[in-house]
Amino acid sequence: MKSSARITLGIARIAVGVAVISVLIHTYLLGVDAGRTSLIDYFGYFTNLTSLMTSLLLVIVGTLALRRRAHPVWLAYARGVAVTCMLLVAVIYNLIVPGTGSAPAWVSVVLHAVFPLIVSLDWLLIRDRPALAWRHLWVVTAYPLVWIVVVLIRGATDGWVPYGFLLPSHGPAVLAAHVLGLLAALLALGALVWLASRLPSARSVQQGR
Repeated sequence: MKSSARITLGIARIAVGVAVISVLIHTYLLGVDAGRTSLIDYFGYFTNLTSLMTSLLLVIVGTLALRRRAHPVWLAYARGVAVTCMLLVAVIYNLIVPGTGSAPAWVSVVLHAVFPLIVSLDWLLIRDRPALAWRHLWVVTAYPLVWIVVVLIRGATDGWVPYGFLLPSHGPAVLAAHVLGLLAALLALGALVWLASRLPSARSVQQGR
């Protein structure tokens, strides 16, 4: 990739990351005006937390592109996990529970459709990271599992859960089925992301050049 294209790519990634972080801040402040001041609750939502972490990763990889630096291996896997989780956000919201939540409609569109589409296309079309090894596919479940455990503990203690399908009142069997379903979806989407990392991309970027 030419230097000018690399610079454009880096700036675009940083701009998208900063824009989404700005949307998250704006939405949180709207919640504060409505009396919802807890940052822990706000980022207890998988969409919000995943969007924040993915945005920060975009800023990092954008900065690396500007500095003509190669991806560390850990960053490639972190991006793979982030893209997988953003795809899960898009699939669940748009196909299973559309229209839920208290955020403005345009925020929902940005976080549940536009942003997942952008990071997916970036992953699919720009090869500036190594291919991901199939033996490490399991890593897509690590962060979501931690999130699920924290949510279930909160649901069993203070009664707060971000999504209705994780309410303790459903009972252990139903909760277990929901958790297993989420993990199965993650692995299926992760397999697609891992496969995409191994396909010839539309734009190939030589590492560190």
